[in-house]
Amino acid sequence: MAELLDVLSREKFAQRLMTAGLTPFGIIGEIRRLAVIVAPMNVPRVVANDADDDHVLACALATQADLIVSGDKHLLTLGGSYQGIAIVTPAQAVQRIGE
Repeated sequence: MAELLDVLSREKFAQRLMTAGLTPFGIIGEIRRLAVIVAPMNVPRVVANDADDDHVLACALATQADLIVSGDKHLLTLGGSYQGIAIVTPAQAVQRIGE
């Protein structure tokens, strides 16, 4: 959640959110309200260049997620999936929702 808040607070996103009447803190609050927060006990080293991405993968495994939606270059270079969990861009996720 802290990393998401950091990303949403970046100027390029904060301006767009403000235009839509949203704030980074408001989005994080809504996600906390809707989400089940997990902290996996085991976080294996998978993404050599970004240990934070290992936490994303471990959480997806712990929750038996169907999908990881990310624009992160390290996650996207894992070949489109991790242990059977698809890794897609936000645009690909929107396309899947429309199907």
